[in-house]
Amino acid sequence: MGARMSDDRGEETNPSSNARLTRREAVGLAAAGAGLLGLAKAPAALAKSPRSFDVVVVGAGLSGLTAARILAAAGRDVLVLEARDRVGGRTLNHSIGGGRVVEVGGEFVGPTQDRILALARTVGVDTFPVYNQGSDVEVIGGERSLYPASTGIPSDPETQTFLLNLLAKIDPLGQEVGAVAPWRAHRAEHLDRITLRDFASPFLSERIAPVFDAVNNSIWGVDSDQLSVLYVASYVAAAGNQSNPGSLFRLASTAGGAQQWRFIGGSQIVAQRVAKRLGKRVMLNTPVLGLALTARGVRVHAERLEIDANRVIVAVPPPLALELTHSLSHRRAELLKGMHMGHLIKSEAVYPTPFWRAEGLSGQGVNDEGIASTPFDNSPPDGSVGVLFAFTGGRAADRLARLPAAERRDQVLERFAEYVGNQALSPTQFIEHDWRTEKWTRGCPTGVPQLGVLSSFGDTLRAPIGPVHFAGTETSDYWQGYMDGAVRAGERAAREVLQA
Repeated sequence: MGARMSDDRGEETNPSSNARLTRREAVGLAAAGAGLLGLAKAPAALAKSPRSFDVVVVGAGLSGLTAARILAAAGRDVLVLEARDRVGGRTLNHSIGGGRVVEVGGEFVGPTQDRILALARTVGVDTFPVYNQGSDVEVIGGERSLYPASTGIPSDPETQTFLLNLLAKIDPLGQEVGAVAPWRAHRAEHLDRITLRDFASPFLSERIAPVFDAVNNSIWGVDSDQLSVLYVASYVAAAGNQSNPGSLFRLASTAGGAQQWRFIGGSQIVAQRVAKRLGKRVMLNTPVLGLALTARGVRVHAERLEIDANRVIVAVPPPLALELTHSLSHRRAELLKGMHMGHLIKSEAVYPTPFWRAEGLSGQGVNDEGIASTPFDNSPPDGSVGVLFAFTGGRAADRLARLPAAERRDQVLERFAEYVGNQALSPTQFIEHDWRTEKWTRGCPTGVPQLGVLSSFGDTLRAPIGPVHFAGTETSDYWQGYMDGAVRAGERAAREVLQA
């Protein structure tokens, strides 16, 4: 099929020789599947019964691969089916030449993100610190000001007062509702009908409000008037682990926070190395079309083939999980219908050098315009070339996406120039990735429940439906929406299967 997968050095290799099924078996399964799905009938000589597995994992992102890795190590006969021609899900490396890559998907890791860091160490992937020296830049109302990158907190008193008020209210609320089951909180229903914008409005000035939205957009891909306070408080509580309470500071910060490190070789390399070790157990270019419960377990309807499994782990984003499982549970279907994927566009510009560093700038900052509102220095570890990237999210991303490509580029580069100077207007490369256009993701960084959904249907988020289990970063207890959450969810789903 021309599918390609990366080896331990990040180089591409053709995995066709490592397919879980032999070519003859795949042809036989495709023939059987064609007949069962009402497609063109295959020659009788090729028809055969579906192959059986202990567990089928749907989705070869970090969550699905983590689950498969644990199950394989426990001796289970496991098969991973991935619709794309690659592994990694919402992590994706992009070559900028010279053996260097930038990430156009998830990339940052930080303290308390224990599980993704442990998995990376296991497959030999190291981290390096995000560049965080010098000054960050704030642009509000066309006025540019600097503040220390070491703290990441703007120096103007108005912004500082707002942040202190927000921290004083949202962190205790996170402790009240918790990370694991916020729908059980005493005030869950009430908090689930209050928007984050309304919650912050008593201490949110007209000047600060656009910046507040810009930061929220970069975290969730939606605006503050689309975020339930119950969900946000739980998300804040999840920015920690069993030993360290979550906090908004850890969620939003670089130093000591979720943006502290990156992976050498790009974040996708973690998934690539796990997939290489699984070898024949991973099949690419194989979309799963549906699941049906049977007396023996689950019949998996995939494109060109069908498989019987004792158990299935669904490890795909909420819109895709809904399409596969809507008939299995009405209440879980209502949960998934009420979760919309964030809209996040990642724009990157490559330069001969990270010239802003010599000017004492970190490459980080924020603006109130929404476009390219939260930039970062995304240069390779040795700083041999310079890379700036920025998120555009929520309604600002909707506006940006409607523009022609050349105008999108100009808009982003003009914002980069506001941050670091006019040299930013002349990159050697310009890269953008809009995750809403990806058929097998449909948005980024995470699925966000609409008002009232989490308190009404949250108890179905992780609950198995008979032999069907659920992974994916949205189903994690800690660090949902992040790579660490994806790994945690895969570990939990694997434990459920083994215990069952």
